[in-house]
Amino acid sequence: MRLSILDDYQGVALSMADWSPVEARGVEIVVERQPFADQDAAARALAQSDIVAAMRERTPFPRSLVERLPALKLLITTGMRNASFDMAALRERGVTVCGTEGGGLDTAELTWGLILGAVRRIAEDHRAMREGLWQTRIGNRIADKTLGVLGLGRLGAAVARVGLAFDMKVIAWSQNLTRERCAEVGVEYVDKETLFRRADILSVHLVLSPRSRGLVGRDDIARMKPTAVLVNTSRGPIVDVAAVIDALAHGRLGYAAFDVYDQKPLPADHPLRRAPNVLLTPHIGYVTEENYRSSYPRIVENIVAFLDHKPIRVI
Repeated sequence: MRLSILDDYQGVALSMADWSPVEARGVEIVVERQPFADQDAAARALAQSDIVAAMRERTPFPRSLVERLPALKLLITTGMRNASFDMAALRERGVTVCGTEGGGLDTAELTWGLILGAVRRIAEDHRAMREGLWQTRIGNRIADKTLGVLGLGRLGAAVARVGLAFDMKVIAWSQNLTRERCAEVGVEYVDKETLFRRADILSVHLVLSPRSRGLVGRDDIARMKPTAVLVNTSRGPIVDVAAVIDALAHGRLGYAAFDVYDQKPLPADHPLRRAPNVLLTPHIGYVTEENYRSSYPRIVENIVAFLDHKPIRVI
C-alpha cells in the first residue's frame, strides 16, 4: 500500500510522529513537499495512493479529482472538518474519511498577533528599523475601542475574551448567534449592519459554508469606519478581497490583516500583495509545533486503526 502525505511545506511531517507502525504494515510513505500545480498534477501523483493524509484545506478534493483516484481507500484531514472535500463523492466511491480532532487556540493567538501588528504598525516599524530609521509613524491603542467578532464559536470566543481583557468593548454577530451565547461570553449581541458600522477592529471567525461564502461583501465593508481594521484568520472566500483592496486604496478602510486567501499559496502577482496598509501571513494560524505534534500522531493512529478494519475519528 502507498501513503501520500500532502503539502508538507516545511518538510517536518516525518519528524512530528513515529511512523514505524505504518511502515511495519508494509506501507510505502511518500511525502509531497510542494502544492500541486493543478488537478491533473494531483491526479498523476496520487493515482497509486491507497491512503492520503491532507493538511487542512491545502489540497482540495472535489468530485472531479476523487473520480480520478482509483486506489484511494482512506483520506485523512487534520481537524474534523474540511470544506474542500466533496464528501458525497467520497462516500459514493466508498472512501473512508477521518480527522484528527484536538487542536488548540493557535489561530486565536495569531489573530491577536495580527490585530496588534496592524494597530501598532509593527511590520512597518520593523522594516524602518532595518533601514536605519527611528519613529516614523504613530500607532493606536486598543483599550476603549470596539472589537467586532463575526462568529462566536470556540475561536471567536477566545478572541473576544482577550479583547475584554484589553478593556475593549466587544460586540458580536453571526447568522446563528444568540443573545444567550453572547451573555455567556460577556459580549454584546448586535445585528450585522451594526457590527460593521461600530467595529474599530473586525475579526472573522466562521467556518466556510454556502451561507458564509461571500458573507463579508462590498456593502458591509462600505459600512466600516475609514480607520477600521479588518482581520480574517478564518477562510478566504468569506471576505470579498477585491472590495477590501479597493477600500484600502481609496482610504475607506484603515488596515487589513489576512492569514487566509481564496487561492493558496497566494500567487506572487496577486494584487493583495501590493495593496496599501495590509499585514499578510501565509495561512499559519494552525502551523505550530504543538499542533503538528498533535495532528501527525493522530494520523498514524487513524491509519493503523483503518488497516485493522476498525476506523476511528470517522467524519
